Amino acid sequence: MPAKVVVVGSLNMDLVTRAPRLPRGGETLIGESFATVSGGKGANQAVAAARLGAQVSMVGCVGSDAYGKELREALLAEQIDCQAVSVVDGSSGVALIVVDDNSQNAIVIVAGANGALTPAVIGCFDPVLQAADVIICQLEVPDASVGHALARGRALGKTVILNPAPASRPLPVDWYANIDYLIPNESEASALSGLPVDSRQSAQAAANRLVEMGAGKVIVTLGADGALFADGARVEHFPAPSVKAVDTTAAGDTFVGGFAAALASGKSEADAIRFGQVAAALSVTCAGAQPSIPTLSDVQAFKTP
Repeated sequence: MPAKVVVVGSLNMDLVTRAPRLPRGGETLIGESFATVSGGKGANQAVAAARLGAQVSMVGCVGSDAYGKELREALLAEQIDCQAVSVVDGSSGVALIVVDDNSQNAIVIVAGANGALTPAVIGCFDPVLQAADVIICQLEVPDASVGHALARGRALGKTVILNPAPASRPLPVDWYANIDYLIPNESEASALSGLPVDSRQSAQAAANRLVEMGAGKVIVTLGADGALFADGARVEHFPAPSVKAVDTTAAGDTFVGGFAAALASGKSEADAIRFGQVAAALSVTCAGAQPSIPTLSDVQAFKTP
């Protein structure tokens, strides 16, 4: 059987528009296109892990609206176990996304049903966590729920990954001891560590600070500059594959899902990081969140230009 990855987190419907550039405050721009795409950091990471070889279960909440049905069906189409995806009254989570001609994006999230994922709801599906090899969490659901999932994963002896996104402030200090792999991007690493992160050297300082704060191992994703790994004993930089970017939406989620799938399958840390990087690089060559996530065969066929 494939290794089992369980994702505890968000499901959002992405409302995506493309524009020549991101709008300034008070400005109205004429958009070039619009689409609704299944997303949410949790669901994106679940789809990535599933397409990249893992057996995946999702723990989350959707609303009783049409978006909720569509979000759930999108996961089922990927052969993702949705027994722990609860339907609650009200609206599903949404993300309003603007993508510019340089493939950069700005995102506003409305939690909706994601706010109903409480520790009690997660507790109802504890057998799903018990069956996991790797548990992944993010920050688009209530903090209490994230803390519960991290602690439960540690108590069960699972490999626990936290992608601290979106992060604008330090994490609760008691979370760190429950995290095997903390995977922030540059801005998240800065918010968590309190240090500026604007270079590979400053990313190393932030990663080391986060290890000192209690995280087992830290991987700072640096976009086109690759990724930086630190575990307190060593630091290693992993260059990114070179590709032409079209849309960076879900690149970080693809990396996290790919890294988790590879790690759960028995690959070494270094090989799992490289695997996740190739998957993320392929994802930015296509538009959209889940539609851009590659398959295992895509990654295996990738050749460095």
